[in-house]
Amino acid sequence: MRSGGVNRVLLALTGLLLLAVGGAVLAVGLGVRPPSWWIHGGPHDVLLSRAERTRYRAARWWWPAVIAALTVLVLLALWWLTAILRRRRLAEIRVDTGDGASAVLRVRALESALAEEATAGSGVAHAQALLGGRPTRPRARAWLRLEPEADPSTALAEFTDGPLTHARESAGLPSLPAEVRVRAVGHRAERVA
Repeated sequence: MRSGGVNRVLLALTGLLLLAVGGAVLAVGLGVRPPSWWIHGGPHDVLLSRAERTRYRAARWWWPAVIAALTVLVLLALWWLTAILRRRRLAEIRVDTGDGASAVLRVRALESALAEEATAGSGVAHAQALLGGRPTRPRARAWLRLEPEADPSTALAEFTDGPLTHARESAGLPSLPAEVRVRAVGHRAERVA
């Protein structure tokens, strides 16, 4: 499972857990009688009673341990949030113009040119391309949807020799590794009389 799927599953489970606990607390607050094992006994019950708050007062390790555990939990949540929000796509690539200067090439323009040229290939119904990685070492990901009669090996060879090579040369890159996924376009079955 990819990290995006793991993130969705963890968010869904966390959301369901918080929704269930919040709904149960709301129901108890509105007067619903809770089960005997539930942490709140009624609408005027507090989260931590005075006895629960002062039970470990003599133990010097208790509050530092609670604060350390909560700090670790907050740091893990912040790390997860920054990992999700971090951009994985490139915005631009610097191209050496040969005269000591450089030009800026927008990655979206290169992606769109790569996809358009791939779609113009024989047997390709639709193409999509994304560039990721580092500005000095980008990687391409492409999805090709082929016509039902197209040969996948021929379409892949044409994509590698044509659009991918042109993109690498136009960006002045020494290499442009690519992951290409090929699928056939679905079509209706033909009726035979």
